Amino acid sequence: MADSIVTSDQSSTSSLNAARIICHVCHTQFSQYTCPRCNSRYCSLQCYKSHSLRCTESFMQENVVQELQQTQPDEQTKHKMLDILKRFHSEVEMDSMDEDSSADSTLSEETLEKILSGEEISFDDLSLDEKKRFKRAIAYGELSKMIKPWDPWWSKPSARKIRLSKEGTQLVQPLSVQELPDDIGSNESTDIPLGPETPLPPLSTLSSKEPSPLLTVHLVDILYSYCFTLRLYNGDWRSDALGSVMIVLNVSLVLGQFGQPETVLEALSHSLEQICSPAYRHIGGLQFGLAVVHDVISLLALGSSALLCALCDMRRLIREGEKEAKSEKARKDEIRNTIKQAERKTYFIMCWVHEQPEEVWSSLAAIVSAEKTSIMESQRRNKAEILNNKVSTKGKCIIEEIQ
Repeated sequence: MADSIVTSDQSSTSSLNAARIICHVCHTQFSQYTCPRCNSRYCSLQCYKSHSLRCTESFMQENVVQELQQTQPDEQTKHKMLDILKRFHSEVEMDSMDEDSSADSTLSEETLEKILSGEEISFDDLSLDEKKRFKRAIAYGELSKMIKPWDPWWSKPSARKIRLSKEGTQLVQPLSVQELPDDIGSNESTDIPLGPETPLPPLSTLSSKEPSPLLTVHLVDILYSYCFTLRLYNGDWRSDALGSVMIVLNVSLVLGQFGQPETVLEALSHSLEQICSPAYRHIGGLQFGLAVVHDVISLLALGSSALLCALCDMRRLIREGEKEAKSEKARKDEIRNTIKQAERKTYFIMCWVHEQPEEVWSSLAAIVSAEKTSIMESQRRNKAEILNNKVSTKGKCIIEEIQ
């Protein structure tokens, strides 16, 4: 007799063995397997997965747990997992910081859209809340982090290859930015200021007197004010030509006060006093001032051609500042006259530098370097004396009783 087909569970065990049971899931095929959890009959893996999520998920979970319990991770695996967890937590922290920074942005979306569209935004255009955030960003140095640090042109290898003609002019006239190819426009040599455009006249045609032997000291004073101003403006004095000129006049004893320093130490001391004054102390104080002295030494070591380029750039700076001063009616005639005298003095120094032999500059650089070392040693001694005085005054009676 043929096997009978059973579509429901039988109470008798013997009848189950003899019968062919239909799959409880698809109801089209004979069942071949039984679920170990609910005893449901199924015909294939697909029917098993779909017959009950509770059965399949718990079954897979138990298998995974058993497998993990049997697996003993080695030290390398542990370190890898720790690295993954650290990276995950750092990414979460960065995301939260980005969300906080975007939520506490210095400028509103409306102001940012105006800037992106090309409109000029001044400080007065900001809201009261934006002004507070902007000032806070300046105070905490957040804006300075967005500015790429400037590399002085005199510290680049191309500065050692500057060559001028015998008359002090450029040997090759440079192309304009529009004429430069795309692969040359970003070359570091374009950062070097151009030398004089016209031949420099003999010094005898500018003055009937013999040049003062103090011109070497005056050159150090002028170069210091030039390097400091470029450092302060991150190399872009054209963004505020008049402000740059005023800084030059404040720092330079020769150009600003028509002083006559007699030694390199006197010239450097005056410049460092200005740098350490309340007006510029926030920039870095004495340490920053000594770094500018190193800039002066680097310029002197490059020789006449680099010095002429620096002085020519200084002259352009003064001329642009003079133009802006003329356009401002509020500027006094005295300041405009001072700027004019500074421009003439710079041109006279240019002509004098052009006539000096190259070996002069290496000697002058050595003198400036020695004075810098002397200033640094003096600073260390002063710190040591202050520290010793503090130690010696400890435990002493400040007020003594008079009998």
